Amino acid sequence: MSTAMAAPSAAESLILNIIQELHVRASIEQTFEALLEQLGPGFDTPEGNALPMKLELWPGGRWFRDLGDGNGHLWGHVQAVKRPTLLEISGPLFLSYAVANNVQYRLSEVPGGTMIAFHHFALGAIPDPPRQGINKGWAHIGECIRSRAERT
Repeated sequence: MSTAMAAPSAAESLILNIIQELHVRASIEQTFEALLEQLGPGFDTPEGNALPMKLELWPGGRWFRDLGDGNGHLWGHVQAVKRPTLLEISGPLFLSYAVANNVQYRLSEVPGGTMIAFHHFALGAIPDPPRQGINKGWAHIGECIRSRAERT
């Protein structure tokens, strides 16, 4: 007997929901600072390409790719920040499509370090090529945060 998977409905194809957890062997303060460094001046892609990112750390602050001379790409706005336990960003992120994104980093102290609970929720038209690489990109960022925090 063969089993076929049903294709997602039109509504389901408009939703992206990524949840990741990451244990970091560092204090919550070190981990939060590593998060800010990775999303800001230390940002790079899984392929190792540095991106000139800036993060203005206050409610309403921008997270953007700064190409200089007023050029760049807005990735989002800081929706909430509560040092060192929460950073929430909403905006288009790296997608130039009709889409709304919400990204949350929730940090909590656990035995042996810090737990990062990451959640990316998106609603909109996300074509397959970028959709397929999003998990890989967030996992890379998480591993970079862990590495930075554990080095300090």
